[in-house]
Amino acid sequence: MAHTIETSVLIVGAGPAGLALALDLGWRGIDCIVIDQQDEISTLPRAAGLTWRTMEFCRRWGIADRVYHAGFPRDYRMDIVYCTSLTGHELEREQYEPLGGRAAPPFSPQDRERCPQLLFDPLLEKAALEHPSVSIRRLHRLESFEETDGGVIAYVRNLKQNHAHDFTGDRPETLGIGRPETIDDTMTVIHADYMVACDGVDSSVRNALGIGLDGTPLLNYTISLLIHSPWLQRHHDMGEGERYMLVGPTGIWGNLTVVDGRNEWRLSLTGSAQKIDLENTDTSAIVRRCLGRDDIPFEVKALSPWRRREVVASQLRHGRIFIAGDAAHAMSPTGGFGMNTSLQDVVDLGWKLEAVLTGWGGEHLLDTYDLERRPVGKWFVSAATSLFRPWLLKLDYSKILDSTPDGEATRCEVGKTLKEVMLPEWEIAGTAMGYRYEDSPICVPDGTPPPDADPVNYVQTSRPGSRAPHAWLGDGRSTLDLFGRGFVLLRFGGADLDVSRLEAAATRRGMPLHVVDIADDTIAALYERRLTLVRPDGHSAWRGDSLPEDPQALIDVVRGARRPRTHSVSAVDTDQTALAPL
Repeated sequence: MAHTIETSVLIVGAGPAGLALALDLGWRGIDCIVIDQQDEISTLPRAAGLTWRTMEFCRRWGIADRVYHAGFPRDYRMDIVYCTSLTGHELEREQYEPLGGRAAPPFSPQDRERCPQLLFDPLLEKAALEHPSVSIRRLHRLESFEETDGGVIAYVRNLKQNHAHDFTGDRPETLGIGRPETIDDTMTVIHADYMVACDGVDSSVRNALGIGLDGTPLLNYTISLLIHSPWLQRHHDMGEGERYMLVGPTGIWGNLTVVDGRNEWRLSLTGSAQKIDLENTDTSAIVRRCLGRDDIPFEVKALSPWRRREVVASQLRHGRIFIAGDAAHAMSPTGGFGMNTSLQDVVDLGWKLEAVLTGWGGEHLLDTYDLERRPVGKWFVSAATSLFRPWLLKLDYSKILDSTPDGEATRCEVGKTLKEVMLPEWEIAGTAMGYRYEDSPICVPDGTPPPDADPVNYVQTSRPGSRAPHAWLGDGRSTLDLFGRGFVLLRFGGADLDVSRLEAAATRRGMPLHVVDIADDTIAALYERRLTLVRPDGHSAWRGDSLPEDPQALIDVVRGARRPRTHSVSAVDTDQTALAPL
């Protein structure tokens, strides 16, 4: 007899997106269950860089210090080195201080961090499980599901119980829709209000729902190698580096990236249009080409083939099922946006699920997840592809290995050019922090033009749809520390500006709203308006110098109680003049 349980949110997949969503929901007091068919976290080194925005999420969840101390050495230099091999010619370098020597930038209370996924995922899992409302079930595989008017019924196989010695079980060819013909005691039936698919690039949930992918499904084929080489930097004179860009007579052929700052490294090939023949690939020869010598000890611990893609799911919501993380968007790793974009997904979705489950979210609030996150997914997917193009730059590399004056001239010219054109891959603040919900129906536009696109430099703004600006308060907190639980109305210039009508409107709908007075002229100038209404995810929803004519209409818009017009996600089906300041 199958065991039946209930939960508010079922999360399929225990990667960064699934674990972060569980953490966010747990932090909000919402019960959830995470299932994953693997028995442990993957040790393959995938994502490693956490952007400023991701670290702001970690700060909110109370785990920023854990990231600092996750294990990556704080005194390891993070240079970007352009070279022919580790023992060959150095072409150029970008110099970056060790993590422990950096200060947070003016626009954030946090600096970006290096925390490889094999360290970050366990950290997320441990933090999520500290919330009693979170359950994580490994060796549990989703085999079928069905949507009902009141939720989702998921049929989940307990692989460990089913196969005492073979934890993988007999994997079905496709994920089923509907009730399985046979339900035995190795299966758990989970009744959930909502289900979120965080099951990766080849998402079985997305495929079962018939949701397609928009974009370019194949940019090229490539492979990554996990290499164990104890204290590799002692065997070469290129110095410590976060990444070594490997350049040969045909151009950039690969890159070696630090994993743990000691013994583990990831070597990734630039790739090609042809699928790589893994059986006939000499991985040792590839590593020796990277190292430049045959006497440096190493071990290839894992080989991972993958495809470079540029795709976004055609929809992120199907009834009570949502698509998030790599299942929602797959992109080139250039820029390091992938995992960070995934965490943005779950932070956007987390507060909306809480709002609906606790009763104050409007009936159209969950629709805005797709309307907000799909355009942002396209933004990052496109940005990642644009950063990959310099890897394929057509230059004359033919003499780059020659020990001649012509060879030296080639190395000088190639190094100078690559350093210049590839700088936006390392300096990503404008892209990583500048995403905004430009046409969101739950953000009220104020008629100001969007800021100029600058992928390198980030300029803070309180313009609706943008992340609300960071500034240090007199008590040592950041303005960002005010956001997360419910809506926050920032009021500048004193309590003489009466906002009681907005408070009353929020109370009538049960929407949590906290008014914070800030008496700081510098912060007031940064926010530009006397009033800014900030959402639980830290994005500005509305701003003005006085309350709108109809505060109730504003509350109903920002909590998703007004239906967006189908022809334009920027329009709200309400009288916008009612939201104009008096």
